[in-house]
Amino acid sequence: MRIAVIVDPNIPVPPIKYGGFERIADLLITGFRKRGHQVTLIAHPQSKANCELLSYGIPPHTGNLVRIREVLQVWDKLTARKKDFDVIQSFGRLIGLFPLYFSKIPKVQSYGRDISRFNVLIANMLAGKSLYFTACSDNCRKYGQLPGPWSTIYNAVPMERYDFVPKVPDDAPLVFLGRVERIKGTHTAIDVAFATGKKLIIAGNVIAKGHSHAYFKEEIEPRIDGKQIIYAGEVDDAQKNKLLGQAAAFLMSIEWEEPFGIVMAEALACGTPVIGFKRGAVPEVVEEGVNGFICLTKEEMITAVGKIKQIDRSKCRQTVEEKFSDDVVVEQYLDLYQKMISGSSTRIAK
Repeated sequence: MRIAVIVDPNIPVPPIKYGGFERIADLLITGFRKRGHQVTLIAHPQSKANCELLSYGIPPHTGNLVRIREVLQVWDKLTARKKDFDVIQSFGRLIGLFPLYFSKIPKVQSYGRDISRFNVLIANMLAGKSLYFTACSDNCRKYGQLPGPWSTIYNAVPMERYDFVPKVPDDAPLVFLGRVERIKGTHTAIDVAFATGKKLIIAGNVIAKGHSHAYFKEEIEPRIDGKQIIYAGEVDDAQKNKLLGQAAAFLMSIEWEEPFGIVMAEALACGTPVIGFKRGAVPEVVEEGVNGFICLTKEEMITAVGKIKQIDRSKCRQTVEEKFSDDVVVEQYLDLYQKMISGSSTRIAK
């Protein structure tokens, strides 16, 4: 197949450090190419994915006028090359597919953020059967009966990048990895570490301004002592692999409905259990007592830390191999594309 992949231009594909759909796009491109498919990426100019690149974007990517101009850039590239593609996979804005709404070329719009029912309704009315929607979790598309055909295809991790660690020392640390802001619950992770006497390593980017920066300076930084509570800064893939692999557990102490949280799958790939609040996609990733624990309160999270040794780390890795591996998710997308191209039913299993 000849596949076009669209990604918002804010971050290169693959990302060096922080990145969500940029990581998924790179994973898919690698998998598609490995299976002999031709791929064209429409994304950030500094993207280095192993395929043809059509670059776009107007830094710093802020403001309505800039966003409109970026959408027009996507339109221009799609219309100029539409005869070169058998299917178009979009991780960008739904409006970016507009010029091809009336084309029979199969189009897949994937979501890992809030979904506008109105926008989906209009797009589905105009594009009809040529447009299909996927979400990165059931939670992401929880808002009732969304128009059009939908499937959940979970986010994935490239298994070869994460080393399975079958056993860690009794004094292995807890790990928090993600943006250091209130909705991610960094403060709760620190509370849990203090209450359990465990070391906590915090890794992730700090937002440079606004409420989130004030949160770090006033509520997190004063509690970092470099001994029990350690801030490791933002980490790349190699550092992340080492950090997650040496951990006793990963704390998913979120305070919002996070659509997926790919770091959970990354931790599990290393054999590290996940202890998380029952928010967002946590219940879809964590199997209670099998690869981690699902908690309703901070007190339950503290209790769960004391039960970490009950978890078989090989079961954590197995969860990812079966549900969140690159091979599994690449095949799910390719199966969807083939069904759309052949005109058969486009419903696929979660």
